[in-house]
Amino acid sequence: MEKQSTTAMAILGITLALGMSSAAFILGVQAKKAVSSQQSITVKGLAEKAIAADRAEWTVSVSVNAPDFAQALAKLRGERPALEKFLLDHALDKSGWQEGNEFVEPHMEDIQLPQGGTKTVQNGFDAHQDIVINTQDLDKIVAANKDFLGLQAEGHPVNADSPLYLVSNLEDIKMSLISSATENARKRASEFTKQDGVHVGVMRSASQGSFYILSASANAETDDYGGIYDKTTINKTAKVVVTIVYNIEQ
Repeated sequence: MEKQSTTAMAILGITLALGMSSAAFILGVQAKKAVSSQQSITVKGLAEKAIAADRAEWTVSVSVNAPDFAQALAKLRGERPALEKFLLDHALDKSGWQEGNEFVEPHMEDIQLPQGGTKTVQNGFDAHQDIVINTQDLDKIVAANKDFLGLQAEGHPVNADSPLYLVSNLEDIKMSLISSATENARKRASEFTKQDGVHVGVMRSASQGSFYILSASANAETDDYGGIYDKTTINKTAKVVVTIVYNIEQ
């Protein structure tokens, strides 16, 4: 009986040892897989291209002041033909105009009181009207904007905002840049890992940074990805940055 008991204990010990070894092996493989699955690299990809505005938007206006409402409106309408003639002389025809409503409001001024302080009082009426010009002929806008000072020098109460030079196909440009930036990100990841005997695997996640457009003269090394849209220049640079996480494989 003692011999049988000893043999049974030995068999049990061997069985437990084998079981523990198997468990350790399985856990080791799983741990290795878990560690491997967690290996990744995060990189940024950048793409940029030169683009040009293909349309312009320019706002011009007439602003007058007169003692009463009727006189202000009449004066506004009297000055309007000079502005219209200027635009037509620069080949900016009415088909591209968006005319705002005539606007008349009390003209308020702050006056100094003898005892100190100020008081707001009405002094006549202001009348105003905008015209927004949209065109794809940017040269006409450039020329008219340059000559506008001469119209003001003639004594006409007119004003002009700086022209806005816009790009129509922004979405197409953005999508092409995202594709290029993604390729750039994978190349960067491959450069980072090629010395370590591993290679870049599948994409784990990706996010797009802000899409922005700068003037062509902006510093090419700028690190500003804040979603800028330059509308002051015709020639521009479009940029986009993406952040991508790739798996790393042995």
